[in-house]
Order: sequence, then C-alpha cells, then structure tokens
Amino acid sequence: MNETLETMWRRRSIRRYRPDGIPEEHLNLVLEAARRAPTGSNRQNWRMVVVRDPDVRRRTAEACNGQMWVADAPLILCLVTLPGEGQVNGTIVLDHAILAATSLGYGTCWIGAYDAEKVKAVLGIPEDHGIVCLTPVGLPAERPDPRPRKPPDELFMADRFGAELDYSL
Repeated sequence: MNETLETMWRRRSIRRYRPDGIPEEHLNLVLEAARRAPTGSNRQNWRMVVVRDPDVRRRTAEACNGQMWVADAPLILCLVTLPGEGQVNGTIVLDHAILAATSLGYGTCWIGAYDAEKVKAVLGIPEDHGIVCLTPVGLPAERPDPRPRKPPDELFMADRFGAELDYSL
C-alpha cells in the first residue's frame, strides 16, 4: 500500500499525550506541509498560531470549552482565516499539517468545540479574523481502535444522487 494512504488510514483522534516535546525539525516539517497546502487561486488566505508556552496552552484549552487534555500536548495549532475569507482553504491547510504530524508519529485531534472570542483573546487574534479549528500535536499516550465508518453504498453515488456506485476495495 502507498505510504500516503497508510498515513491517512493510521490517523486517529488522540486525547492523551505523552509529555515529550517535538523536535524543531519535526515541527518545521509539519508547518511546511501546511505552507504547501493548496488554496483557492493560491491566495494563502490563512495564518497559523503555534502555541507552545504551557500557560498559553492551558488558557487555550480552557477556551476550548474546558477540554483541558488539549493542553497536555506539547503544542497546539490554531488555524486562522483572514477577514472575509471562508474556512475551506484553512481546513485543507490544517488537514495537511495533521497528516504530516501523523506521518512523523504524532497524534492530533480536530478541535471544533471552542469559544471563538475566548480563543482570540488568549492568542491575540484580531476580532475580524476567523478560526477554523485547533489541534493539539504530540506523541500519543493511547492507541485507539479505528472508529466505525458507514458502508460505501451509503456514501458514494454514480453520476447522480441516489444512483448506486459499484465500489470495492
């Protein structure tokens, strides 16, 4: 199987992290993967806050509806959109970073439950900017089993909505 597919299928939502730090070269690879992500018309209309300071991580976790386990990871990434921009490009960028982190052996978890105003206040994000999602990044302290997925016939259609697609893997 292809290495990229293996990474995608190995990725899990991790909610427990080891205290080990992330070497600068690994962080730089994750950030570079984000930088190289495609965006509509190559606008690159996003910014990313890399949160490493333990106190700022704690306050960020509090702003994420009190999900304090988020602060246990050695860093948190917060994907920010520029004023008036949508979330699609930011989602692509954060997904690239998450898959890069997975390929390097790190765990992540999409954090969509947060108080945007509180996160902005903690991280100094301007009021007119948006937040797509956040993710902790760190070495996993757990190995969750894969979550169940719907069968292909509920998800994929051929040529028009509702038409059955011949799918096999």
